[in-house]
Amino acid sequence: MLADVVPYLVCPVCGGDLALAERGLLCPSGHTFDIARQGYANLLPGNARPGTADTPEMVRARAGFLGAGHFDALAARLAASVARSVNGRCLVLDAGAGTGHYLARVLDRAPDAAGLALDISKHAARRAAKAHPRAGAVVADLWRPLPVRDGAAATVVNVFAPRNAAEFHRVLSPDGLLFTVTPSPRHLGTLVESLGLLSIDERKTERMDAALSGYFKFDSRQQIEGEAVLTHEEAATLVGMGPSAHHVPAERLWERLRPLPDPLPVPLSFVLSVYRRLE
Repeated sequence: MLADVVPYLVCPVCGGDLALAERGLLCPSGHTFDIARQGYANLLPGNARPGTADTPEMVRARAGFLGAGHFDALAARLAASVARSVNGRCLVLDAGAGTGHYLARVLDRAPDAAGLALDISKHAARRAAKAHPRAGAVVADLWRPLPVRDGAAATVVNVFAPRNAAEFHRVLSPDGLLFTVTPSPRHLGTLVESLGLLSIDERKTERMDAALSGYFKFDSRQQIEGEAVLTHEEAATLVGMGPSAHHVPAERLWERLRPLPDPLPVPLSFVLSVYRRLE
């Protein structure tokens, strides 16, 4: 519930601590933010724009895909890894949480933790607010200062989402860990060529290490390999969840899908990386 994470939140306008007020959140300077009837709070500053935030259709498609269990092996590995790193009452921050699918799995394995789902899409936040009894959802832009107190999070989780190294460093506790999940160059296999998708940079993890290096030091890394048997509809949804979503028009994608088997086996390949916060 949102009430579980309010003690960790700050006003996006002035940085003051937020508290629950009648039907909203209030800071000492008088800035107020409504809590939607679905249970999430919108903490985007007034001049912020949602940009490429997920639409209702995209959120429904992603929720259905993840709910079908195609990424369960990834979710289980991530949840187990995060759960080993947290103890007692603490905050797990999912930056770019989407529907809260991965955060919910983490909280299942960390029974005393609260979870905060941040995403720029209000449609995703609606689902994330109901993803788990100990999860609260907030609409926020990961490229702006996060509406979270300094050192509030025991862990930051970042799955297929933008990485704001400076802000992740600020909101993490001194011994906090950052968990990232990215696709490997093997992800989707031959579908990349047959569907004309963007390929994954062979040096992606190396570049990520370098981008985080001023704030974090590399700790450990796991490769997660698997396969999903997908219908054409599911394959199109999966493409829409990645960097090719705005690269291959839907009509062109379906033209390339039709000659392929239905359903078809699709290789999955992910990199789960862990980083320690630098002092």
